[in-house]
Amino acid sequence: MADWRTFNVVILGVGFLFVFSAFTTCGNVEQTVVKSLQNDTFTGSGYHLGIIYGVFSLSSLVAPAVVAVLGPKMTMFLSGLLYGYIAVFIEPSTWSFYFMSLLLGIGAALWTAQGQFLVENSEASTINRNTGLFWALLQCMLFGNLCIYLDWNGRAEIPSSRKNIFLSLLVASIVGTLCFLVLRKTHLPEEEMLSEEEGQSLLSTMLQLLKTRNILLLSPCMAYSLELSFYSGVYGTCLGATAQFGQAAKGLIGVSGMVLGVGEIIGGLFGLVCKNNRFRRTSVVFLGMVVHFVAFYLIFLNIPDDAPVVMSIALLCSFLLGLGDSCFNTQLYSILGCVYAEQSTPAFAIFKFIQSVFAAVAFFYSGNMLLTWQLLLMVVLGFSGTLCFFVAERMHDVDASSTEA
Repeated sequence: MADWRTFNVVILGVGFLFVFSAFTTCGNVEQTVVKSLQNDTFTGSGYHLGIIYGVFSLSSLVAPAVVAVLGPKMTMFLSGLLYGYIAVFIEPSTWSFYFMSLLLGIGAALWTAQGQFLVENSEASTINRNTGLFWALLQCMLFGNLCIYLDWNGRAEIPSSRKNIFLSLLVASIVGTLCFLVLRKTHLPEEEMLSEEEGQSLLSTMLQLLKTRNILLLSPCMAYSLELSFYSGVYGTCLGATAQFGQAAKGLIGVSGMVLGVGEIIGGLFGLVCKNNRFRRTSVVFLGMVVHFVAFYLIFLNIPDDAPVVMSIALLCSFLLGLGDSCFNTQLYSILGCVYAEQSTPAFAIFKFIQSVFAAVAFFYSGNMLLTWQLLLMVVLGFSGTLCFFVAERMHDVDASSTEA
């Protein structure tokens, strides 16, 4: 059973690797590509990734019921098909751009199912390891950004060969989705499985969990996930729009994405080497806060209000953004998996709901708010989120000690 659980975690990570290699690469270059397509027949905006996360947040409310009825394996497979959104950029049109954005938002169930499946294949002693392994595999998504660099480097305009790139990304997404069908069932005994009626009551369970102490304390840390809108949409666009980089600017988007991915991988590896979950979670989150604050400060110094001017510092900031993001996300998965092992589906749905709401808001304001204010907002929320995480971890430690006594 233990071997199959490890196998499932690895296949889960590989599936997400392919799906999000495609989607994240698409997100990094989307605004730049959309700006190059503006004409009489296409008027979309790449910052309308906010639409995706807006629908995502609403879909998260019903995702637990979907997962309960279909099971995490089929839910992830069906949700993964919606990432065919990438095909929009092969032959772009305004209506398909927004329509597929709406459908992709419904794919929220993918992440809720993933959280439940990861917990089902973990124990208290392995949740940190499995979370780190999953995250490290997920973030090994370098090939998409490498393709962007190789094809776009030295070009002042987006080349027509972008169609081949997006076609390759679409194929990668399909391969990742098919990986979900390989997952093995290691679920609970049959009498403990949820019925359809019980699955439909999960919304009320979510509402109850929203009032619990741990969720309230972890909410600011979950909300800090709005920083993903910064590194996945704003920062790459700044790099691509930098006149000082000359013809290297467009290719630099791909390099930045690869460096960011390296930071994410290293952050994920912390879960593999941490043996004392309770101590290490706070240590890793603190590290995440520090490296993010260093990145924000360097970006503040290096970017006027619209574009970076020093390439080495710009890429260092990409690495730090990825490392910090990984530190926060892996430890949120770990603590939720420990505290809500018996209610993993609604707990992870709440996590994705809060995360997507703030990401959607961030995508909408990012095009109108000066960079300085965006950085300040992330600093305030990052500090408060870290502080609340420390308190939640301490409370969980006290509760665990009381139970053992």
